[in-house]
Amino acid sequence: MNLPDTHLDLGCGTRPRNPYERARLYGVDIRALEATENFESRAANVAIDPIPFADDQFGSVSAFDFLEHVPRVLPTPDGRSTRLPFIELMNEVWRVLAPGGRLLAVTPPFPQPEAFVDPTHVNIITDHTHLYFC
Repeated sequence: MNLPDTHLDLGCGTRPRNPYERARLYGVDIRALEATENFESRAANVAIDPIPFADDQFGSVSAFDFLEHVPRVLPTPDGRSTRLPFIELMNEVWRVLAPGGRLLAVTPPFPQPEAFVDPTHVNIITDHTHLYFC
């Protein structure tokens, strides 16, 4: 299986990571970083907006200390319904990953205290959360 030699780091901040050592690295965060020869960044709030890349573009995606900050439920703009940002983001990851691609997500897991100490951790991940998506 030939995967694209590209990697996307979600919530990359100022230090995008490339754990699979792909030839080309991309990042997404609230603010875009300056591009270099082997790196490109785009600005997006992927908790509420689609990942701004094409379908099947990446051989791998990472999210380091990011997914726990994505809300599970938000009201729609008209306030008449709700949306599920975490589910929507995981669907977006599936969309941008090439078939056979990999997601590496690192979060403080339940029941570790680190999962709860930070009040911005609104989405607690367990060792079984991934089963919902597999």
